[in-house]
Amino acid sequence: MKPRGHLLEVIGGTPVVRVDIPSCPRVHLQAHLEFTNPTGSVKDRAAAFIIDRLLSTGRLKRGSRLVESSSGNFGIALAAYAHYRGLQFCCVIDPRINPANEAILRSSHAELIRVTEPDGAGGFLKTRLAKVQEILAQEPDTYWVNQYANPLNAEAYYTTLAEEMCAAAPRLDYVFLGVSSGGTIAGVSRRVKELRPNAQVIAVDSSGSAIFGDTPRPRFIPGIGSSIRPAIIETAKIDKVILIDEVTTVKTCRELYSEHGIFAGGSSGSVLAAVKRHFTVNVPTEDVVIATIFADRGERYLDTIYNPSWYANFIASSFLPPPP
Repeated sequence: MKPRGHLLEVIGGTPVVRVDIPSCPRVHLQAHLEFTNPTGSVKDRAAAFIIDRLLSTGRLKRGSRLVESSSGNFGIALAAYAHYRGLQFCCVIDPRINPANEAILRSSHAELIRVTEPDGAGGFLKTRLAKVQEILAQEPDTYWVNQYANPLNAEAYYTTLAEEMCAAAPRLDYVFLGVSSGGTIAGVSRRVKELRPNAQVIAVDSSGSAIFGDTPRPRFIPGIGSSIRPAIIETAKIDKVILIDEVTTVKTCRELYSEHGIFAGGSSGSVLAAVKRHFTVNVPTEDVVIATIFADRGERYLDTIYNPSWYANFIASSFLPPPP
C-alpha cells in the first residue's frame, strides 16, 4: 500500500458503519467514525482547515500564536496542527476537562491556562472566554480561533464532512448531530440541505445546555451542550431539537460499546439516544436512512463514562426526569 504522507494530513474519509436498532427495524443508521481522525475527533477537520486557510491567506505566519477556549477535543487538534505548521498555541481549559484530554494537552506543545471560577450558567465557558479576552488585550497579535463564531469553522465541515455524508448515502432522510460550539452542524446542515433538500436535520443537545433555550445547569459530559448560544448556530439549518439528559447519554454510550463494539465518547451516546427516542415516538412506516457522526474516542472517558465506580456513583446521585 502506498504511504499517504504525514499522519496529520490523513484527515477525513472516515469509516462509515451501520448501527442496527432492534426496536426500530426500519431505521438505517449510518455512523461516520470521526474518532478515527489523527488526533481522535471530528475537530481535526476544523483545526487543520482553519490553520491552513489562515496561513495561505497570510493572516498567520510561522511563529504566530493562537488561543482558544476548549473542553479538550478542539484544543488537542489545534495543539497538534499548530505545532505541525510551526505555530504557538495557548489553550484555556477548566476543571471539568476530561483527565485524559488534559493529559494529552499537557504532553503536547500547547500552553495551558486553567480557569477555576464557575460562570454562573452551570459551567465555566463564560469564564474561559473572559480569560481569552484578557489574553488578547495583553497580546493583541495573538489570533483567537473562536470556534463559536468563526465562519471558517463551519466552512470546514461544509466542504468535507457534509460532502462525505451525502456521498455515502445517495438517499438521505435525516441527519442527527450533537451540538456544542456549533460549527459542525452549521456547516453540515447548510450543505446537506443543498445536496439533499428533503433531508431533515435534527440537533441533539444536552439537558441543562443554553444553546436552544433550556435552563442552564451544571453538566458533566463534555463535547455536547454549552452555557452560551454560539453565534455560529444562527447560520445552521435545523428542523428539530432533541434534548438528552446525561444519565441517558452515559447509559447509551455504554450500550453502544457493549452491543455494537463502538468505543466512543459522550456525544455519540446522546445522538444514538436521540435517534431511538425520535423513532420510538414517530414510528416510520417505511425505511428511513440516517447519517450521524461518532465524534470522539471512548478512551478519553475512561475516568468517567467507562469507569465502573464513577458510573455507579453518577447513576446513584442523578435524578432522571421523564423524557419530554
